[in-house]
Amino acid sequence: MVHALFPSWPDVAANLINVAAGRSPADLVFRGGIWVNVHSRECLPDHDIVVASGRIACIVPDARHCIGPETQVVEAQGLYMVPGLCDGHMHIESGMLTPAEFARAVIPHGTTTMFTDPHEIANVLGLQGVRMMHDEALLQPINIFTQMPSCAPSAPGLETTGYEITADDVAEAMTWPGIIGLGEMMNFPGVAHADPQMLAEIAATQRAGKTVGGHYASPDLGPDFAAYVAGGPADDHEGTCETDAIARVRQGMRAMMRLGSAWYDVQRQITAITQKGLDPRSFILCTDDCHSGTLVNEGHMNRVVRHAIACGCDPLIALQMATINTATHFGLERELGSLTPGRRADLILTPDLTTLPIQQVWARGKLVARNGLCLAECPHYDWPDTARRTVRVKQSLTQADFAIAAPTGANAVRANVIGVVENQAPTKALQRDLIVQDGLVESQGDTCQIALVERHRATGGVTNAFVSGFGYEGRMAMASTVAHDSHHMIVVGTDREQMALAANRLAELGGGITLYRDGTELALVELPIAGLMSDSPARDVAAKAEQMVQAMIDCGCTLNNAYMQHSLLALVVIPELRISDKGLIDVRRFKEIPVFEPLS
Repeated sequence: MVHALFPSWPDVAANLINVAAGRSPADLVFRGGIWVNVHSRECLPDHDIVVASGRIACIVPDARHCIGPETQVVEAQGLYMVPGLCDGHMHIESGMLTPAEFARAVIPHGTTTMFTDPHEIANVLGLQGVRMMHDEALLQPINIFTQMPSCAPSAPGLETTGYEITADDVAEAMTWPGIIGLGEMMNFPGVAHADPQMLAEIAATQRAGKTVGGHYASPDLGPDFAAYVAGGPADDHEGTCETDAIARVRQGMRAMMRLGSAWYDVQRQITAITQKGLDPRSFILCTDDCHSGTLVNEGHMNRVVRHAIACGCDPLIALQMATINTATHFGLERELGSLTPGRRADLILTPDLTTLPIQQVWARGKLVARNGLCLAECPHYDWPDTARRTVRVKQSLTQADFAIAAPTGANAVRANVIGVVENQAPTKALQRDLIVQDGLVESQGDTCQIALVERHRATGGVTNAFVSGFGYEGRMAMASTVAHDSHHMIVVGTDREQMALAANRLAELGGGITLYRDGTELALVELPIAGLMSDSPARDVAAKAEQMVQAMIDCGCTLNNAYMQHSLLALVVIPELRISDKGLIDVRRFKEIPVFEPLS
């Protein structure tokens, strides 16, 4: 599982031994720093870290015997030498960036290892898309390990994806050099009921000696949870409270606590450690989904570590959950995650463990960032036209495509409505009484329309329903081809004409996000690769995304990271209510429900 251009420990063991013994000079020495040892949970002052061939040869109080005339010496007095940070579960596509540009954005924040699940592109381009992400990941100066997506579609029978992932696809991917395991097993009902395909994917992963990612998005911790754990998933990031975290670690799973752009699940779970006193070795910090604006303006895993500390976690424990715990979980404890002999020389220099300002970042013994500036080259994959022409609609849309007819003779209706919950992935299943005008149901108050436009096979399909919680006002509509996980086009609006304008704009561009008000486009983010990503720098994408956020605010939306909520409205594996190309889906029961209920 080593980068093709980076030597393994056995390859360079003789050199490491000779350098540690003083018989050969080191390539690099960090002198006089405070060694943060995540194995023993100690801060050891006045230590030198000796590096050769991109790996750590030794850590000693005095490394003068390892220094030769060509050895680079970095004075680290007064600085903490911290292992490079690891993100245990994340989706690069959520940053709307390619792997290269995502790496360029997070390197200055001290992230040197990511465990990524490209299931977004898998839904659009299938195994070929996963391979493209995998190949670009291996080009980067930091460690990007790929988990083979497990569920495309995420809920068979409830959505239609551009491509489907099979057990044979999983078995093939397990032979690729950068594959670390199976991505989050989102079809938790399938696992709990021993679905043959789900079990075949898990078996292929386990037989390859790799890690099975979990996703149990249900508050039910009874027999279904027990059955899911028995199926083999080794971790879960869908916990939202202390009870969830405790239940998972007691069953031998790793509890992955996430702080993304819209998910704030650390504070409610970390009390399992800070108050209940559970062993922190079974806990991992991750981001799951991070918007480009978050990466540019707030940080990445350094942000998560700071947040955990602010929630009362001991700084060294927080760092363990972002380094050695993650490496151990994926079977890489002897490769990375700590500053100890033989490991990759991935480290951060910082003057403070609580606020974690990142002065320098080193990866594989190379300086890759200093004071917020990425110094490393992050090579790009040559994305083909097949990856850039993925938005296929049958015809130009009109406001009639977004009309919702009322039941015959009705003057009012009671609608099932998707209720958005700020800072959380789950939605609420609401009911609202709405008015009827000229035979059509109209949005009212905080309730507006939502539509899913099929964009993979040009079927012409449009599914219409209602959503509440965005607070939109005036004549507006927002459309996006990022719509987890099937990634059709999601349009939310208060006016059907604006909805048609927004949808047609994205069909014309080949993907992205747009917002219209009164016939004028207020903001646009172009996402030409699979309708999910831009190959522009993160700062440029973030600037356009910030314009989108401001446009949403100008239209009355005050939710934190409301765009992330928009992009998850079709995620039919997280309760309670979602939309798909099949209709309105009650995820609590995994079944389609009608848009309207009988009036009592």
